Amino acid sequence: MPHPYENLPSRAFWRSAVAATGPDGMREISSCRAKLRAEQVIATAGSCFAQHIARRLQQRGFNYLDVEPAPSRLPASLHHSFGYGLFSARYGNVYTSAQLLQLLLRATGKFVPTERVWETGGRWFDPFRPSIEPNGFASEAEALASQDSHLGAVRRMMKQMDMFIFTLGLTETWRSREDGAVYPVCPGVAAGRFDPERHEFVNLDYEAVLRDMARAMAILRRTRPSLRVLLTVSPVPLTATASGDHVLSATTYSKSVLRAVAGRLTALHDWVDYFPSYELVTAPVFGGRAYEANMRQVATTGVDFVMGTFLREFCEGGEALAAPPPSPRSVVAAKDDDTVCDEAALEFYAK
Repeated sequence: MPHPYENLPSRAFWRSAVAATGPDGMREISSCRAKLRAEQVIATAGSCFAQHIARRLQQRGFNYLDVEPAPSRLPASLHHSFGYGLFSARYGNVYTSAQLLQLLLRATGKFVPTERVWETGGRWFDPFRPSIEPNGFASEAEALASQDSHLGAVRRMMKQMDMFIFTLGLTETWRSREDGAVYPVCPGVAAGRFDPERHEFVNLDYEAVLRDMARAMAILRRTRPSLRVLLTVSPVPLTATASGDHVLSATTYSKSVLRAVAGRLTALHDWVDYFPSYELVTAPVFGGRAYEANMRQVATTGVDFVMGTFLREFCEGGEALAAPPPSPRSVVAAKDDDTVCDEAALEFYAK
């Protein structure tokens, strides 16, 4: 009897699938159960790296959902600064599983946080989207009205989308001691005031992330039973860690947990797929070439490679889609390094 390894395809062996091919020759990197079709309604959310996926899908003419488009009076050059066009709704970066679950619970009326707004310097900010109005709102009423409108838009998105692409970014988060509300960044960094009596640091473990994601996806599937989900893990390292560990070890822990959860959910559900954006940037074969000089931000060439692979292997007509477009389009006028990342504000405090 031949043993199981004798009949495996070349993609199962490191030498033939990676070392011998080099980055540009690798194929069949993902196991895609159902390829994206141009007519499917696609929504995105997640960390800052997820913004690249949104741009490329729009560039290639996919039916990309934007339930909170920028008002006509706002100049195009300011859209991203005010949180428009980054994702399918104006929720800013959704870094953690806890943040995603909370967003859905708030949108469906299952959770109302105690701290709905923060006041800083006479201006009002949304604790869960602290960067969408760089100078804050003029009044508490204005901030709450924007928040309510936003949650209504999220509900519309939940009812319309056929495919939800979510990029897992972090396990570290800051949480209210009072009601468990989680924030995209620590209170006091972008807005609000940090109070150790009211706010606590949490580093989500595997069980917590899996539980959050399972609940979040159950909510989405109850709203849209035919929904498919595509998970990715951001290859962008942590800007800073509050865990007490070295930031390198903290990054490895965070990404390992997220990758393990994505793998588990893909194994459990035939309507969930995983795309290895994390591996395509961080694997040894790439030698760090996908990063900018700061070894954190993914360079345009790295984004091109990841997204070219995504289009080729996860989308119908992939080979043609992966080719460079014949001409630039306005929907991707922003450069690939022009991503909005709340967490990046922590760089200011680096010693």
